[in-house]
Amino acid sequence: MKYTRIFSNVRDASRDLIKLKTETIHQLLLALADEAEKQTKTLIAENRHDLDLMDPEDPKYDRLKLTEDRIKAIASDIRNVASLASPIGRVLDKRELPNGLHLSKVTVPMGVIGVIYEARPNVTFDVFSLCIKSGNACILKGGSDAKFSNQAIINVIKKVLADFNINSAVTELLPTDREATQELLTARGYVDVIIPRGSQSLIDYVAQNARIPVIETGAGIVHTYLDEKADITKAREIINNAKTRRVSVCNALDCLIVHKNQLANLPQVLEPLAKSNVVIYADEASKMILTGRYPSLYLQPATEESYGTEFLSYKMSVKTVNSFEEALAHIYKYSSKHSEAIISEIPEHIERFLNEVDAAAIYSNTSTAFTDGAQFGLGAEIGISTQKLHARGPMALAELTSYKWIVRGDGQIRN
Repeated sequence: MKYTRIFSNVRDASRDLIKLKTETIHQLLLALADEAEKQTKTLIAENRHDLDLMDPEDPKYDRLKLTEDRIKAIASDIRNVASLASPIGRVLDKRELPNGLHLSKVTVPMGVIGVIYEARPNVTFDVFSLCIKSGNACILKGGSDAKFSNQAIINVIKKVLADFNINSAVTELLPTDREATQELLTARGYVDVIIPRGSQSLIDYVAQNARIPVIETGAGIVHTYLDEKADITKAREIINNAKTRRVSVCNALDCLIVHKNQLANLPQVLEPLAKSNVVIYADEASKMILTGRYPSLYLQPATEESYGTEFLSYKMSVKTVNSFEEALAHIYKYSSKHSEAIISEIPEHIERFLNEVDAAAIYSNTSTAFTDGAQFGLGAEIGISTQKLHARGPMALAELTSYKWIVRGDGQIRN
């Protein structure tokens, strides 16, 4: 294969990471954060080359864009990761058998992690930071949309690795061509796990074509249910934040489910969205209420395609339900099992929602915008896992480890 030499070099370099002292990794990450801020102008200039090739109306444009504030936030996340305890060497279980054998179940790095992602250059910093902190090497395959940005970021990372005399092969950025993707997906013996980050089509492609274990960081089709009894003041703020804080991310609100008893309050609840020119795809009952009270330019009739869609833009659907049970049924049908929320003042409904809805993160009376590794106090994240094996929700340091059993004996043999 064309990229076998790269894969082999990363695999070999991964063996050295376990030897690094925790303090060395800590200092390296702090130096990387400083260098990222120092290279802000260069990073923004290279990012501009990518932005110039993309339509500003494309939902990916906001994800792709780097600004001085965003680079400062990235550096802050790197420092957060540096400050966290190492996830390696934690004793998960310890026991002594009747025959005198001493057993310990201890966390270890996965080895080599491959990450395939689209137009989000911050992922390059995030993945490297989390991988180096958890003792893993990483192979990165960014999309062509972020070609210049990702290469500039890798240059910064490799400079810092060189400053610390660490083999630069502990992280590699593959070319943006399809051949590189296919070889990475089939690099058995070199790569231990593949993590896709991006659209549902990307995730599906990786899951269907990989010959390596895959952790799916799924698309976010996010619902919030406005229950029959709810604090409308809270609801206005929560819904506006969940929808408009940053529309291009996976925790952004896609569908507002409204109990029929709240229809009279719907214009008031959605008023802040009008200021952001959010297009509302309303079902018949909600459209009747909103007509004349929400800008007609941004009020459209809902279709079947309006539900179960991750918009990643200033668009949102509204579904009216007759009961709490009907709200649960709608979520069950259309959820991607990412983040779901209820706004309610009925304790029984809140507890049932939290217990019965199947998703990686479930909220009551707050915004789904909090589904984020940093917001959960985990440092930066490598993605939001929507599957149930190994990891679920924001994947940070602990989720990038496996474990092994260490058995200490004194001459015991098995009969």
